[in-house]
Parts: sequence; C-alpha cells; structure tokens
Amino acid sequence: MAIKCMVIDDEPLAIKVLEKHIKKVPELELVASFDNPIHAGDFLQKNTVDLLFLDIQMPVVTGIDFIKNTTIQPKVILTTAYREYALEGYELDIIDYLLKPISFIRFYKSINKYKALSAGIQHVSDESSKAKQTVDHIFVNANKRMIRVEFSCILFIDSIKDYVRIHTTEDTIITKDKISVFLQKLPSNFLRVHRSYIINTEKITSFTSKDIVLLNGMEIPIGASYKEVIRLIKN
Repeated sequence: MAIKCMVIDDEPLAIKVLEKHIKKVPELELVASFDNPIHAGDFLQKNTVDLLFLDIQMPVVTGIDFIKNTTIQPKVILTTAYREYALEGYELDIIDYLLKPISFIRFYKSINKYKALSAGIQHVSDESSKAKQTVDHIFVNANKRMIRVEFSCILFIDSIKDYVRIHTTEDTIITKDKISVFLQKLPSNFLRVHRSYIINTEKITSFTSKDIVLLNGMEIPIGASYKEVIRLIKN
C-alpha cells in the first residue's frame, strides 16, 4: 500500500523539491501540496494522509502551531532552513526534521525512518543525533557474551545463512541474525547494497555502478536489484 504524502510550505521552490523527491520513490504517493496551512488543515479533515512534510516557518501559521492545533494528524517530518528551529519540534514527537536544501539521500533516510517507526522500530536520524543524545552503539550476542559494537566503527556487514558478520575497524564479530532484521537495528547511514551486504556510507572512499570501496580497501559488490543505492550515495 502506498504511503500517502502531503507537503505544506510557503515557498514554491521548496514544495517542488519535495514533490520531486516523493515522485522518485515508488512506494510514496503525493496526494496534495499547500502553501497555506489553513487550506491544508481543511484537506486533512476530509482525506487520508500518512506522512506530512511540514515547514516550520510560515507567515500565517507556523508548523509548530499547525501540529498543536490540528486534531487529525499524520506522522510529521519537519522542514526548515534554520537548524536552531528544528529543536522546537522534538517535544511534539515528530519523525524527523530535514534541513534545507534537502538532498534526496537525506530525504530517503527520513522515509526509511518513517517505515521503521511504522513497523515499531525506532531509528536514529543523522540530524537529530546532532541535537540531542542518541544511541551510538548496539549490543550483539557473540560466543555467549553480549558485545558492545560502536556504529561508527562498523565498516560493513555480510551474511552467511542465519548469521551476520560485523566487520569493524578492529575485528569481526559473528552473531546469529538475519541480515534483513539486523538492518532494522542500525541508524540511517547504513544501506543494504546487496542481498548479502550492508555498508556504512560514512566509510565509502569510492564507488562505481558495480561496486563500492570502503576505507579498509574492501570492495563490496552492488546487487542487480540494489542499483538505486548509487543515486542515494551520489545525492
């Protein structure tokens, strides 16, 4: 089922950017865009919206006031050109915030976070980690011990049947888990690029349409059904 999206922003260019990003993701459906939050509120009363991209600073009604005064409300991703305003939204239980200009890869990470939260799993966004304390590690069961692994130390993860190998800058840790399940435990800078590989995008040194080279020199193949990740990395 498509994720029904709506955009509210008083800047026409900002609306166009988000509309373009939404159209690039097959599972998203743009149902409406508004430059006037009052008209948007009327639309919400009569239509179903799953995900709302909402500008914080608007002259008629601010994004924060819109959230506080709207009874029927979808999940919200705030957008702003000013980092300092993003903190205003955290107490309102928003999904994420996007700092303008919004790149496609940052947009896509927010979509992944929305999907993960919808499934009952909370992901940590890159931007929110700068503004408040967040989880920066995971504990995995290896050799009957719970081992702490820092996300920043992970280079890539690969799978062998029902096990995953976590390759860090120091060693390799093997734990019993499916790669699809393990991906859901990671922050948004981790991408699955092959049925058997997850990479830390912060460790990329170069890439082609066929493979990715990481800081340790390891070449990771890009699966035929994962070619879309190239566009995410570029943006």
